[in-house]
Amino acid sequence: MACPYVGTLKWIRMLNLTVEDNWRPWNVDGQVAGYTEKYKNNDFNLTFATVKGAGHTCAEYKPKECLAMLQRWISRRSL
Repeated sequence: MACPYVGTLKWIRMLNLTVEDNWRPWNVDGQVAGYTEKYKNNDFNLTFATVKGAGHTCAEYKPKECLAMLQRWISRRSL
């Protein structure tokens, strides 16, 4: 773990959102690229994602995974 995310998860939980999709791995080229969890509250949706093995500058350390994550977000596909 290069970048702590526990505080972010605590903040998300304070929003009182419902977990729509439990914590699970997301993949790029058949390999685990990170982990994600989806939340929902009425019409509001939030997806929290990590990039495995990346630091504060994810795109510098894991460019392929970050590009895949961005492309999926832009095309509205899930991780």
